[in-house]
Amino acid sequence: MLVADITEGAVSVLSKTGNKMVRKYRCTSGVKKGRIVAKPSTCTTAINVKKSVGLKKTKRRKGRLIGIKSRFAKRNNPTSRRIVRLNKNRLKPTRRSTAKRRSIK
Repeated sequence: MLVADITEGAVSVLSKTGNKMVRKYRCTSGVKKGRIVAKPSTCTTAINVKKSVGLKKTKRRKGRLIGIKSRFAKRNNPTSRRIVRLNKNRLKPTRRSTAKRRSIK
């Protein structure tokens, strides 16, 4: 198996674990498209229904509190602010040249 085979469906991003910056991957295809996962091979694995149902219950009960705490952390934690800045630079789309799209008259 080649590395390109695994990372094909994922883009590298920075994330926070505790107060440390860690490289993780955002799934661009597969069952877990859009999620941030630790290993790119996770993008193609099946969803664990038990965990999914458990998280939905927790979010129903504690969703509001989780939102308040995460907003506070994202505003005030220096690691979170650094990660936001670095990910913005990393994921900016490249500027495309208009030279190729000009029509010939």
